[in-house]
Amino acid sequence: ARFPWYGPPMATASMATARLMETWAHGLDVADALGVRRPPTDRLRHIARIGVRARDFAYAAHGLTPPAEQFRVELTGPGGDVWAYGPEEAAQRVTGPALDFCLLATQRAHRADLALTAEGPDADRWLDIAQAFAGPPGAGRPPRGEAR
Repeated sequence: ARFPWYGPPMATASMATARLMETWAHGLDVADALGVRRPPTDRLRHIARIGVRARDFAYAAHGLTPPAEQFRVELTGPGGDVWAYGPEEAAQRVTGPALDFCLLATQRAHRADLALTAEGPDADRWLDIAQAFAGPPGAGRPPRGEAR
């Protein structure tokens, strides 16, 4: 079954993952406001996966045509494992810590403050527009040090 939502209708598993992503992101907002540090865990894999799967949606949400070419995304989880998505031979690549990718895809941090690397112009553009949530693109966070 597919559920209607703000973006395209979502499968049951995707709907559950999206709710996990929203709970994590907004829970992080609360923790930040209270000055509480929440250590990352391998459960971030769910947020990372939806962030990767939402690549074409992010392009479309910004009025851009998604690239036809698949990307390779290699993220290092908090436990040290590498989470890989997409074909190994892909020319367009994103690499870095899973936490940083999740912060970017949920717009909880600015790209300039994160240790993510893009290889290829389309992957580089994606890191500027990535969003794992439905709805219109937000303004995102300013880099640290800039006024909020």
